[in-house]
Amino acid sequence: MKRQKWWGLALSLLLVCGVALAGCGGGGSATKVKIGEVTRSIFYAPQYVALEKGFFKEEGLDVELQTTPGGDKTMTALLSGAIDVALVGSETSIYVYQQGSEDPVINFGQVTQTDGTFLMARDGSGDFDWNNLKGKVFLGQRKGGMPQMAGEFTLRKKGIDPHADLELIQNIDFANIASAYASGTGEFVQLFEPQASIFEKEGRGKVVASFGVESGHLPYTVFMTKQSYIDKNDATVQKFTNALYKAQQWVDASSPEDIADAIMPYFKDSDRDIVVSSVKRYKEQGSYASDPIVDEAEWNNLLDVMEQAGELKERVAPDAIINNSFAEKAKQAK
Repeated sequence: MKRQKWWGLALSLLLVCGVALAGCGGGGSATKVKIGEVTRSIFYAPQYVALEKGFFKEEGLDVELQTTPGGDKTMTALLSGAIDVALVGSETSIYVYQQGSEDPVINFGQVTQTDGTFLMARDGSGDFDWNNLKGKVFLGQRKGGMPQMAGEFTLRKKGIDPHADLELIQNIDFANIASAYASGTGEFVQLFEPQASIFEKEGRGKVVASFGVESGHLPYTVFMTKQSYIDKNDATVQKFTNALYKAQQWVDASSPEDIADAIMPYFKDSDRDIVVSSVKRYKEQGSYASDPIVDEAEWNNLLDVMEQAGELKERVAPDAIINNSFAEKAKQAK
């Protein structure tokens, strides 16, 4: 009789534990995903919103974020397996594809849909005209990177040959461009936010144009991963994309002030007013994608930009290194 009571008690405990575990996601721990972002930037607000608002956690993901400055370093980290997912310019996936990789890097979740840089003039007095740049010292971005290619694309549209009409400086690392300008290098500079707003506030120059507005829509920054990772972790990639889409919808519906408050933990040393103004600039010019889909028109615009920059061996068909199925399912689920 005692033996029957003992087994009954044990069975009850097992049932209780089973129910408790089921309520905590089926008893399994959250799936770990390592993201490598190419830089820490307000331009990537939807990513920080997904982290801070718990959208990744809602999908059962434990996301670890690290910054790997520079597209080359970020892609190296992805290819070596140091990270699972990269947030970087989609041109990097094309470079890998052009090298004939047997394990291509696949774009699955677009975050930004315009260039994120602004043209700052050290002397911002008077009306701005693009011809003002001719003969001037222009502190540009890294050769082959999206900021520089989109910048050159815009300059050519304005009738300026960036290599003949400017004294173009391209030998400064991405992380040091702002400090180089602050120390007196360049009459014009191409900057992301919040650095552009910070320099305006400090009286170091004035934002006179937006390369994002001028270069049009393109898959500027995208979440990507290796095909082999998708093959083994398709459910994880779907959950990741679901969380991204939730964040994008939240950003789309929220004010610059609310977005700034959400992402401030990732910019603790920044002035809140600067963060708000930076978000406002990006929202007003439509830089934040409202869904993760990389559409064909944007892709073709990217190829045009790369082709004009001399960085494209051949045009890459969208379906070669883009997988929109996760984005499409995320939108349907919403």
